[in-house]
Amino acid sequence: MALSNASPESDDVSAPQTQLVQVQSEDVEDEPFATLPISANKFLNLLDTLEDYNTTVPNTITANYLSRAGMVTSDNRLVTLVSLAAQKFISDLASDALTHCKMRQASNNNIKKVNKEKKYVMTVEDLAIALEDKGIAVRRPPYYQ
Repeated sequence: MALSNASPESDDVSAPQTQLVQVQSEDVEDEPFATLPISANKFLNLLDTLEDYNTTVPNTITANYLSRAGMVTSDNRLVTLVSLAAQKFISDLASDALTHCKMRQASNNNIKKVNKEKKYVMTVEDLAIALEDKGIAVRRPPYYQ
């Protein structure tokens, strides 16, 4: 049974439409999530699939930083989910830094010819530009300037 919270007469196109899923159960009191939005069910299914997933960022490191930030959880699936988000952030950051590196070296290639085999050297400046694109400011210590 699917329910919708938006009325058909509504002219607001941007209003989110939430569909609810009714779980058929004899003991609804035993199941606290008897009626959940479909997105919540998808989220719970995602958490179940993360149980055996190994991320690049170890869960112990993620759990340490989460506890330092004030979030203490015993659910390893949530720690794995945060580790997966950190892995994606690092991957996107490295990809952006590589793009900046390629653009920088392409502008230098116009000056002098390079062999057919291209080797990219990513610098801290490339990483700083990629971090600035994400809203993170990186400054050198005063003794390096």
